[in-house]
This record gives sequence, C-alpha cells and structure tokens, in this order.
Amino acid sequence: MIAPTPQQQAIWLFAGIGVVLLVASLVGHVLKVSVAHGQPHGVIDNLNARIKAWWVMVLAVGIALLLDRAGVTLLFFLISLAALREFMSLTRTHGSDQDALAASSFIVLPLQYLLIYLGWYVPFMIFIPVYVFLLLPMIAVVAGDTKRILERAAKMQWGLMICVFCISHVPALLTLDISGYESRDLLLIVFFILVVQSSDVLQYVCGKLFGRRMVAPVLSPSKTWEGLIGGVASATALGAVLFWVTPFTPLQAALMALVINTMGFFGGLVMSAIKRELGVKDWGRMIEGHGGMLDRLDSVVFAAPVFFHLTRYGWT
Repeated sequence: MIAPTPQQQAIWLFAGIGVVLLVASLVGHVLKVSVAHGQPHGVIDNLNARIKAWWVMVLAVGIALLLDRAGVTLLFFLISLAALREFMSLTRTHGSDQDALAASSFIVLPLQYLLIYLGWYVPFMIFIPVYVFLLLPMIAVVAGDTKRILERAAKMQWGLMICVFCISHVPALLTLDISGYESRDLLLIVFFILVVQSSDVLQYVCGKLFGRRMVAPVLSPSKTWEGLIGGVASATALGAVLFWVTPFTPLQAALMALVINTMGFFGGLVMSAIKRELGVKDWGRMIEGHGGMLDRLDSVVFAAPVFFHLTRYGWT
C-alpha cells in the first residue's frame, strides 16, 4: 500500500475541517429558523458570525499553505502587523513614541520575518528580546523625552513580544529539520493551529453546556472549570488522533497537545487581564464574532513558542 503524500494528507485534513464547518453552518441555520424564527438572537447570531469567520480564516490558511513557505510567512507577517496595530492603538502610546512605533512596524517586524524566512535561527531568537528591547528606550532617551520611560518602553516591548516575536514562532516551524519528516513541515503548522484553536472552541462549547464553577470570576466570568477541563481534554484527544500528520507518536502527540492547550488557556487569561486593565472588551473589530486579531490569537501567542522549542529540542 502506497503511503499518502503530504499534499494528500493536507487535503484530507482540510476536507475534514470543511465538513465540520458545513455541519456547523447547517446547525446555525436551523437554530436561526427554528429557535430565533428569523429574528435577532444574541447567542445564535454570535454563533453564526463565528462560523462565517472560521470559513474565512480556514480559507486564508489554506491558500497560504498552497503557497508553501513564502505564503505562510507572508500570512503571519500580516497577522503580526494587524495584532501590533491593535495592541499599540489600545495601550495609548505617548506622542513622542511615534518614531519607535514606526520602527517597530516598518523595520523590526519585517526583519523578524525575513530572518525566519531565511531560516537563521540564532538571529531570529535574539533580535527582538535582546537588540530591539535595548534599542527602544534608547530612541526615547535620544529624543530627550524620558517622562514615564519605563512604562512606555514596557508597553512597546510587550507589544513586540506577543504580537511579533511569539506569533512568528508559527512560521518558524517551517525551519525545523526533523529527520524522516522532510517535506511535511507544513502539516506541523496545521496540527498546531487545529489543536490550539479547537481547544478554544471546545472550551467555549463545554462551558456553555456544562459550565457552573468559574475559574477566574473577576477576570473572565465566561471561563469555567467544566469548560476548561472538557475543552482541553477534547482537544488533547484530537491531538492524539492527528498524530499521523506529525513526527510524534500518539502518546507524544497527546502530551504535546495537552501542553499547548494549557498554555493557550493561560494566554487567554493573561490577554483578558490586559484588556480589563485597558477597560475594553475586545482588541478590535476585525473578525466578525471574534473581535480583533488578538482576540483570536491570544492562545496562539503563548502556545507557539513552547510548541516550537519542544519540537526543536525533542525531534531535531
């Protein structure tokens, strides 16, 4: 029996995702007709908006994967740019920080993704957390504006860390040289995104169906222990089932999924804490039903670096 090619495996995965979204779309339509009777309904309308957004996101990722490494790098470059703009617009940077902000958007961000595209691991790892972190407060000092410099520098440094450095670890997965896994590295990205994002969705569904006890009632009333345990457990099982698209064994895939799902959950909590501090509900309105780019990627931000390094040091 001839083993399926990586391209065939990717097609099967996306076909499965398409079937799930088609079923979800039909369920949403039935609920709109039978329960809402065609009238506005908060929960059902939000559900349908989320499903439509998922169609768009899956299509965008699929097109990027077809374009191989260049397409994936470009996609996440644009995602980081949108996320950085959301973060900086809400954190209310000081007027004199515009030079540093422009440098972050038009110099630092492109250089980070160029380093990833070229596969230069060491420069990619130290560029932002070492050199850029030292450069940003230097710009403020040279400009002679040192008022609240610690707070201002921390905002921009944290913005670059979560919106650029952490997110860029997703396309960086394509730089890994895993023995016996040549030409299949795109599937590793599909595994990561599918597991982490499924955990988000399943936590939401389990929380709505069974949620009683809140994990962090002050910070995020919508997150419950039942939703957390049910969602993480279900997404971990999904990771184990998808071991065949990874270099992992079923047990390794399950453990890896458990780790990134847990990190994703804490990523959501931390980003919720930041939003609460800023007095906003969502980071933006870019994605209907999901809020802004950072609202959709809060779990990816924390999970991506951990997944990258566990894979790099364990399988390369």
